Order: sequence, then structure tokens, then C-alpha cells
Amino acid sequence: MAEQILEPELPIVDPHHHLWDRPRGILRNLPPSDHGFMDIINDIPRYLLDELLADLNSGHNIRATVYMECGAMYRADGPESLRCVGETEFVNGVAAMTASGLYGEARACAGIVGHVDLRLGAGVEDVLRSHIAAGHGRFRGIRQSASYDEDPNVLGPLHGRVPPGLYRDGKFREGFAVLRKLGLSFDAWLLEPQLPELIDLARAFPDTVFVLDHVGTPLGIGRYRGKREERFGGWRDNIGSLAKCENVNVKLGGLPMPFAGWRARMSEPLPSSEQLAQQWKPYIDTCIEAFGPNRCMFESNFPVDRFGADYASLWNAFKRLAANLSPDEKTALFSGTAKRVYRVEVI
Repeated sequence: MAEQILEPELPIVDPHHHLWDRPRGILRNLPPSDHGFMDIINDIPRYLLDELLADLNSGHNIRATVYMECGAMYRADGPESLRCVGETEFVNGVAAMTASGLYGEARACAGIVGHVDLRLGAGVEDVLRSHIAAGHGRFRGIRQSASYDEDPNVLGPLHGRVPPGLYRDGKFREGFAVLRKLGLSFDAWLLEPQLPELIDLARAFPDTVFVLDHVGTPLGIGRYRGKREERFGGWRDNIGSLAKCENVNVKLGGLPMPFAGWRARMSEPLPSSEQLAQQWKPYIDTCIEAFGPNRCMFESNFPVDRFGADYASLWNAFKRLAANLSPDEKTALFSGTAKRVYRVEVI
């Protein structure tokens, strides 16, 4: 039975979701794996505008969204470095569809975060300018994941996509320096043990806007199985250090993914929003205390977070977690920070 929507009038800007159509979507040419991420790949082969609208219209007041790169719809031809621009071209078309008003009031993909390999160094500027042109005023920044762990059971089918120490690589940083020149932000996805790498990067580029995705991805699988709680203190300390970098913001979400280890398979019954809020509370409260509401934003990370929550219950859980905050603090968490960071206008 679907949950009753809490605070249905509260405006929300969802700052992190994907669109894909397998096999040209989020992941390609994956090896066999028993990792929970395979459930997402197998059970959600398609998530395009129709599927997104079904979630946006599930009861919460979603006013706008920000699209986050996931390797979807890359160009099949042309220079390798420019193939990633196909994703921005595709997403901008989806944004134009909802901007017509034919699909309701929500403006999907009002901001677009794409991908480029910053290890191109200074030569990355041409690719970034191509993204900006393809976004027709909607392109906001880049995400390049540094997620790595030596244990293949941690990242599962994602293992091996990224070398260790990416954010410290010299060519990466040469390309990274171009972001500020073009007024672009940087989304970082990495795993909890890697947070010191992001702290170092944020200190090196204090004038670039950073967003830490998924509260830094706490781990409770692979070699970290059964150790999530004992590792909490180290995660909390790194979050506190990162929060001292005033150019860094944090997305509150991603916790339903397989990595934290709360749920092993998508076939298991979904938890209620009360259960979700109880699980996530230590991480969400720590981030809000460290960064303040004006540098935090709740995110859906859909459809990836469908692994552990449906869209309506996920936002109910966030509302439960924010229940004791002031109206201004709630506004920041549910829409204000996202609007500022991604320069999104909401009708």
C-alpha cells in the first residue's frame, strides 16, 4: 500500500536523477556479478521521460529537477573525447519537452550535469564548451567519479572503471582548473574511505563550487561488511573536515544503494519511510550539522535508489528527518540549496 504523502505542498527541486535506456545507458559491457547493483541493471532497463514523470507525479510537489550524468546516449561516432556531449544533447531535448508545459508544471532537467574526462588537461576546454552549447543555457557542471576500492566486491560491476587516486592526478587537475574559468561546478562521487582525496582537491581549488554526492557513500559490503557502524566515526571526522571548505556542498541521499549494505536484493520487501529515516538519521544529521542547511540538499538519485526505496517513500523519509527544522531550513534542504548551486529557476 502506498504511503500517505507528508507535507504535499512543500516545493522540491530534485537535484540528482538519471535517465537511461539499456544497453546504451548507464552501464555497458558489464561482467557477471552477484553485486546488488546488478539488480538495478536487470530490473530497471529503461528510465526515460515517462518513467520519470510517473515518479515526479507520485504525490510530492516536485517543481524542477537536475539531471546527473550516467553515461547515457553517448554519440556512437566522431572524436572519442566529444562522444559524451551526446548525453547533454539528449537530456536537453527532454528538458525542452517538459518546458513546453504539456507534461505538467514540473520542469525536468532544468539543470544538466554532464561528464568529461578531465585528464584531457587544458584540452578539455573544447569539450566543455561543446557541452555548454548543447545544453542551450541548462548546462551547469561536470561529474567525474573517483570511486575505487581494491576489493571487487565493493563496487561490483563498477569495479575497475576508475584508477586509484584520480583526484590527485596531475592531468586531472590541469583539466579541473578549466571548470572555474567557464563557471562550471563539480560533482564528486567517491567512497567513504576516499574522502581525504576530495578534501585535498577542494582545498586546492577554493574558488570552484563542489558537490559531494551521496553523503560520501558509506560502505557496509565486501571487505567492509559488518563494519559500517564502526567506521562511522572516521566518516564523521572527514565530513567535518570537508565542511570547513566553504566551496563544498553535500547531497543527502544515495543511502538506499547497495553499498551501505542495508538491503541485499531488490526482491526483498521495501522498508517504510519510518524505517528509512531511522537508518539514515546519523548520516543526514551529521551532514546538516557540519555543513548547515544552506549547503545541503536532499536528492532522489533515481532510479538507482529504487534499489532500496520507492520515490514517494524516499521523500517522506527526508521530510521525517527534517520535521523539527525551521521553515527556512526546510526550504534550503528541499529546494533552496539546489536552486543556488545549479542556478535553477522554479515556477
